[in-house]
Amino acid sequence: MKKDPFKEYLKESEPGKRDKGYAWHTAIGLQAVDGLKTSEYLVNTAVRNIEGEISFEEADKLLNSYYEENASRNEDDRTEEADKVSIRIARLLSERAFSFTPNEYLSIHKKLFYGIYSHAGQIRNYNITKKEWVLNGETVIYGSATELKATLDYDFSEERKFSYRNLPMDEIIHHLAVFVSGLWQIHVFGEGNTRTTAVFFIKYLRTLGFNVTNDIFAKNAWYFRNALVRANYNDLENGISETTEYLELYLRNLLLNENHPLHNRALHISNIFKENEKSDIGDKKPDIEALKSDIQKEFGPKTANYILDLLEAFPRPTVFGRSDMMKVINIKSSRASELLKEMADKRIIEPVSGQGKGKYRFR
Repeated sequence: MKKDPFKEYLKESEPGKRDKGYAWHTAIGLQAVDGLKTSEYLVNTAVRNIEGEISFEEADKLLNSYYEENASRNEDDRTEEADKVSIRIARLLSERAFSFTPNEYLSIHKKLFYGIYSHAGQIRNYNITKKEWVLNGETVIYGSATELKATLDYDFSEERKFSYRNLPMDEIIHHLAVFVSGLWQIHVFGEGNTRTTAVFFIKYLRTLGFNVTNDIFAKNAWYFRNALVRANYNDLENGISETTEYLELYLRNLLLNENHPLHNRALHISNIFKENEKSDIGDKKPDIEALKSDIQKEFGPKTANYILDLLEAFPRPTVFGRSDMMKVINIKSSRASELLKEMADKRIIEPVSGQGKGKYRFR
């Protein structure tokens, strides 16, 4: 995998470069919540901005010119959206101006998605459902279109009245998790809801005195979204209740620099991720420890860890594909394709027919 061009900027002693590095790193990482990936051109432009060679305005003009000359003919290619929204997020995160109001929330959406969505900055006027991987294809119950404005105003009013004074940090973390998960669940916007909520939340956290300048959003954006989903989903008949526990772990890493593992598979409601999963090769899962040494010798430590995570997440005969891998081990599509080829070449996995293109299982 290519070296992360922003990682060193987070350690930069010069505040301007460090803050811009964080803003760009977070902006690009947040595209993962909608399965989007930015271009190499955008990354190079970002580095020029961080180094002070060009301003945000100049970076924006360069990006617009680039896409005027390189317009995609593929309707499914959303790289232009990812690039343009990234630069807008980076710019917003580099600005300190902020007001804790519903209008600010709507304004952020408009600033991020103007020229991309026709409804930029507007409250949706239709009801929605979204199939969620973490819920095995089920959906969260989102806010009713007829009540969105009133619900949004109420949540902001309640948060304004809440006092964080003299609260222990555990209670602060819990309350923040409840607030942001509730704001997200309203789902005011038809598209771009999670990215808008993340930007608003980061800026709000700063007003509370938190110095949010690490790489948690950049590296774990998909976990953040899945944690929001789990905080708003109930299936009591099957013993599943909404919980902010995963979101609280995320916030502890983000705000307190703790180091809790953030694995997407841990949030999945399905039994296929539990320790007692059975397969058609017997009642036991593959002996991970027994395999670990051989896999590490064959692939090297980093790739081996990916494979071990996948073995735990997809025990035989579970079928998986590239997009499943990306969600479980938080890698980009290009790396997922490379890893699939590596495992297939080494005959660790085998293709599965009849379940769609690009599906595999462990041998």
